[in-house]
Amino acid sequence: MIRKLVCAAAAGVAAAALWVTPWASSPATAAPLLQLSGAIFTSDVSGAPVNLNHYAAKEDVYLNGGPGTNAPVDAAGLPAGIYAFQVTDPSGKTLLSTDPVACRRVEVDDSGRFASVASSGACAHATGTDAEDGGITVQLFPFLDTPNNGGEYKAWLTPYDALDPTAPGNRHGFVPADSKTDNFKVRARAIVEIDTRFSRDGGPFMDGLAAEWTDTLGAHNVKYSEYNPAVLAFHEAHVEAAEAGLHTITVTDQPGCEIDDVHHDGQTFFPGATGSVTVPVEVKKHMKGDHTYWVDVHCV
Repeated sequence: MIRKLVCAAAAGVAAAALWVTPWASSPATAAPLLQLSGAIFTSDVSGAPVNLNHYAAKEDVYLNGGPGTNAPVDAAGLPAGIYAFQVTDPSGKTLLSTDPVACRRVEVDDSGRFASVASSGACAHATGTDAEDGGITVQLFPFLDTPNNGGEYKAWLTPYDALDPTAPGNRHGFVPADSKTDNFKVRARAIVEIDTRFSRDGGPFMDGLAAEWTDTLGAHNVKYSEYNPAVLAFHEAHVEAAEAGLHTITVTDQPGCEIDDVHHDGQTFFPGATGSVTVPVEVKKHMKGDHTYWVDVHCV
């Protein structure tokens, strides 16, 4: 459901000046990461509702670990540890965060919640209290205006010890395969979403079911179908402010949904032996108007 709600060169110079080598040990000796579990979301300072992706001002945007009111109780928990975050344009090429990466750290506790920014020291970002899970929310500001004409931004989170500015395809030290991302817009003109809906036997749409989104860079996140009229969410798992390019949505057999088939853009997809379906979603460049790309999952 559609929700109505400085230049690149200078940014590149700033990015080089801001980098501080973060590792306690050499990245060459660090163990390779498995795909990072859990999810992140953008919200306001209160953390309620999570997955609020459209804002009037940059200062309004906060990051949290979700998972949201309709997700399973144990869903979307990030592994405990220290994480770094950044804001970029949707392509990840332009670093918009203006402070050093050492100032952009947050600790996740054993419950999977954001717990503290103490590891950032005196330059830590402002925080709020997450009304949904009792953890904290972390303000993403300060960051520059996006060069994207649609007002789109991309928030990143990755384990601090996994930052590696020498890795192929990294974005300012953040490796997409090791990262969670979430897109958001400030003063948006075009609202572009990928919405995944779950239903059984032609019945009503179902909440609390997971859809994994992989963005155009290969970073990933988990969204849950939810009913939240406060943000005009009506039983969909939302990927909002989706950038132009090829995304994928992966759905897998889970409690409450054994997948029969999946429909998108006139095509039907069937699960393999693992009960999983990956659907390619090609998002066009939309400069105005509202656009939704639907992925419909039929459960048995």
